[in-house]
Amino acid sequence: MATAAAANWVRTASRILVASSDPKVRQRVLGDPELGSAERMEACGGAHALAKLREIACDGVLLDRNLADLDAAEVAELIRREHPHMGVCWIEGPHREEPGTACSNARTLQSEIIPLPRRESRPVPEAPNALPGMIGTSPAMQEVYRLAHLVAKRDTTVLVSGETGTGKELVAEAIHKLSSRAKQPFVVVNCAAIPEPLLEAELFGHARGAFTGAVQSRLGRIHVAQGGTLFLDEIGELPLGMQAKILRFLQSGEVQRLGSTDIHRVDVRVICATNTQLTTLVEAKQFRLDLYYRLAVFPIGLPPLRERGGDIELLSEHFLKLLCAESQVGEKRLSEEVLELLQRRKWPGNVRELQHAMERAFILSGEEAVPRPEHFPCYGLDPDGGGT
Repeated sequence: MATAAAANWVRTASRILVASSDPKVRQRVLGDPELGSAERMEACGGAHALAKLREIACDGVLLDRNLADLDAAEVAELIRREHPHMGVCWIEGPHREEPGTACSNARTLQSEIIPLPRRESRPVPEAPNALPGMIGTSPAMQEVYRLAHLVAKRDTTVLVSGETGTGKELVAEAIHKLSSRAKQPFVVVNCAAIPEPLLEAELFGHARGAFTGAVQSRLGRIHVAQGGTLFLDEIGELPLGMQAKILRFLQSGEVQRLGSTDIHRVDVRVICATNTQLTTLVEAKQFRLDLYYRLAVFPIGLPPLRERGGDIELLSEHFLKLLCAESQVGEKRLSEEVLELLQRRKWPGNVRELQHAMERAFILSGEEAVPRPEHFPCYGLDPDGGGT
C-alpha cells in the first residue's frame, strides 16, 4: 500500500511521466482517475524517460520496476541525481502471465505506487561573517569577509583589488553597509567611464559659467557623498592630472568646485578598486607613488573564481534560483554533468561571466527543468575559455 504522502503527491501533481516498457501498463496507469487533473506523458523505457525529463519539466515520475532496456533501479538513481526535487514512485504492476497473455488482476493506482526515498536538497552553507550580498564559503572568501569586517567600523581608506568580475563593488558596498555610515549615501564613480575633460567637474562639481554649457552650478560626486562613502572604481585609470587633485582632497578633506573660489570641507570615507597592479603603474610612472600610499592603507585582494573551489556550484545554483523567481517559472536544477563542466572552466570573466552563462542557459533551456551542457557558452570550449 502506498503511503499517504505518495498518494497526495500524485493527486496534486500538474504533470506526470509514466515510464514502462509495457504499453498495457502505461495505458492502464495513464487512464487511472487517481492521477486527477495532471497532464500525463508516457515513456516506453528508461532511456526514453531520461530523455523526456531533460526536455520537459515534470512534477514526478511513475516508474515500472520491469523495464526492458535499462535496470529500473539505475534509472531511478539517475533521475534522483539529475532531478533531486522530483517525486519518483515505483509502479508495482499486476502479476504478468506468460507472453501473449493479457494482464489481469489490475489493482488500483493508489495501492500500486511506492515512493522511493527522497534525497533532501543540500542547503546552501553560509560562511561565518559572510558579507551582505555575497556568496561563498571557500577559505579565500572567508579571508575577504574577515578583513572587511575588521575595517568596516573605521574610516580607513580601503583599496579593493581583483580581476574583472570578481565583485569588487559588492565588497565596497558591503563595507559601507556594515559601517556607521550605512544610512548615508554610497556614491559610485567609474574613473574609466568618464572622459578626462569631464572628470574634474564630475568629481568636484562646477560653478555656473565655469565652461561652455555650464548653465547652472552643480555639486560634484564627492560632495554628494557627504557623510557616506565614495567608491572610486577602476582608480588605476585616473589621469595623472586628476591624481594630484584626488591626493589633495584625501589630505585636506576639502573640495573646490571648478570655476569657484569657495572651498567646502566634506566628511567622506573613500574606498577604491582596481583590476590592475597599481605598483606596476607606479613603476611605469603612470600612477603617483604618494597617492598609492594614501589609497592602499588597508588593501583587500579578491580571489578569482577559479581559486574558489566549491563556490562555483553555490553561485550557479544561486543565480539559477534567482532567474526562476524573477521569471516566475518552476524550479530548474543543475545536473552533475553540468556542474562538472562548470567546475572545469577557468572563468576568465569570473563571477560576472558565470552569472551571464547561467542566464543564457536559463533562456536556452526553455521549459526544460534541467539545462543541458549545450545550453552553456562554455560547452565545447577548453577550460581556459578558448576554442577547441
